Amino acid sequence: MDAIKVENLTKQFQDVTAVDHLSFTVEEGELFGLLGPNGAGKTTTINMLSTLLKPTSGRAEVAGFDVARKRDDVRKAIGVVFQEPALDGKLTGRENLEFHGMMYGIKSDERRKRIGEVLALVDLTDKAAVLVEKYSGGMKRRLEIARGLIQHPKVLFLDEPTLGLDAQTRRHIWDYVRKLNRERKVTIILTTHYMEEADYLCGRIAIMDHGKFVALDTPARLKDVLGGDVVSLEIEGDPVPFETALKSLDWIKKYHRHEDELTLTMEKGERRIPELINLAQDHGVSVDCVHLRKPSLEDVFLHFTGRPIRDQEANVSERNRAMIMGHGRR
Repeated sequence: MDAIKVENLTKQFQDVTAVDHLSFTVEEGELFGLLGPNGAGKTTTINMLSTLLKPTSGRAEVAGFDVARKRDDVRKAIGVVFQEPALDGKLTGRENLEFHGMMYGIKSDERRKRIGEVLALVDLTDKAAVLVEKYSGGMKRRLEIARGLIQHPKVLFLDEPTLGLDAQTRRHIWDYVRKLNRERKVTIILTTHYMEEADYLCGRIAIMDHGKFVALDTPARLKDVLGGDVVSLEIEGDPVPFETALKSLDWIKKYHRHEDELTLTMEKGERRIPELINLAQDHGVSVDCVHLRKPSLEDVFLHFTGRPIRDQEANVSERNRAMIMGHGRR
């Protein structure tokens, strides 16, 4: 059974189409990833599915309820962890959860029980009486996840849950997310621009760019689209003659140049590296460094969009763009 159904979902801000006729489904108990750069439309999609934004056109159902006509029912069925912190630093961890539970109308005895459960789940029981302003970044994210679970949601939206955290803390958050999905069977929609995060957590991934899905499948199948090995060459010299020579080689499936780095996809890459170096030298190019690896989601993104995701991180975020147009995200 589908936890989420989306048909031609569209959101426009004046003359900008932030989300462009999306259609997809997410099964109950699935951990589904929305992967893409800032401005791709991920957060706007989440905000429509969680009833924070009204779609311009199209329709969507979450937990069986239409997001436009049954907003209250949708809100009772979901939990949301926003991209930006939404905690009260002057309250303790327990007080933040207490306030949230009261807002959802959870009765006192049940609220106390659930607060204990979610604090234990995210390993914050011993920090429950500490003011949130004294929490580390990772502790705050864990508390926000706990808050999103207090009403026992059928669907949990995680919008960039590890943004700005160090690698070790991000890994801990990943473990909590997987535990929620596997043990509690919570359907989770995760937005991220961290490729390794999507690869590690998600059963299926949609790569989003300019408001549309450019690919949707399991991580393994997405990487299989490329085939072969990926060889990256850091070069010096005029690359044009070398690139012209590369185009004539039938064993090179794909190539892309980003500044002074060439990324090539081919079979049996380790055997072809000496030939590539000789070819570069024959065309007046020196090779400073060589990397050989299997295809990654970064390569998949490059394949479908024509550019690395790192090029997009300097773009204006969706929130800032919306604010410029006079629209707050929340």
